[in-house]
Amino acid sequence: MSEKQAFQWSSAGRSHVGMVRAINEDACLVLPEVGLWTVADGMGGHEAGDIASQMIVETLQRIVPPNDWDGFLGSVRDGLREVNRRLREESAQRYQHRTIGSTVAVLLIHGTRCACLWVGDSRIYRMRDGQLQQLTRDHSHVQELVDQGLISSEDAHRHPLANVITRAVGSAEDLPIDEAVYPLQAGDMFLLCSDGLNKTVSDEEIARLLAHSNQNCQEAVKAFIHLALMRDASDNVTTVVVNISEGAGDPVDDREESGQKTVDNPIPPDWYLQ
Repeated sequence: MSEKQAFQWSSAGRSHVGMVRAINEDACLVLPEVGLWTVADGMGGHEAGDIASQMIVETLQRIVPPNDWDGFLGSVRDGLREVNRRLREESAQRYQHRTIGSTVAVLLIHGTRCACLWVGDSRIYRMRDGQLQQLTRDHSHVQELVDQGLISSEDAHRHPLANVITRAVGSAEDLPIDEAVYPLQAGDMFLLCSDGLNKTVSDEEIARLLAHSNQNCQEAVKAFIHLALMRDASDNVTTVVVNISEGAGDPVDDREESGQKTVDNPIPPDWYLQ
């Protein structure tokens, strides 16, 4: 049975190659008409990371607007596992079994709730009532060290193994997918990002930027990219922002093309520090 649509949303997304790398191995998907948003980060240093992230986006792009919650979740799980299988085959046939992989973070909205599905260290944050919360937990070596109390969260970014992830689409025969479901609330803002953002911009800065964005998704996305580039982003940077408001209506799609140009940002460069 289809759930009543109690909320409407606006959203925007952008991916940038950054200031150092020659190839953008990130990809994002903004499908407000379906209630689906995705960030994927091809595994840097591995073969064909851009192929892996793009395959995820192209597969999820074929998902149709949902009739029911369970079917929606199931179609995303099936899509990711299909990509996992295809990447394993591609690795065996063309890359001598070298890893072709990507992280993925997916936000789904249907009715009065949302779901986060993720593999790897791409993140989903929620800003609610002025408080920022990370809804995903990184599948990474340093996160395991943090969980064991061996290093602090503040030290994790500087750890020599900070880029080592423990799970990715395409890296193993089986694909465990972590999931979490939350009720929606008007005023919620969600940020999906690759690690090129959260390793450059702190959680405190993310919270300030979202708080000052006036719920303008497109300007928030531009400001995130702008800030990462000001700090000489050494990795690809991808962000997707979704804003939830009351009442059913047509979703607003403010998606932008991925590009390698610095964003012309009408927001003053220091507004997120105010």
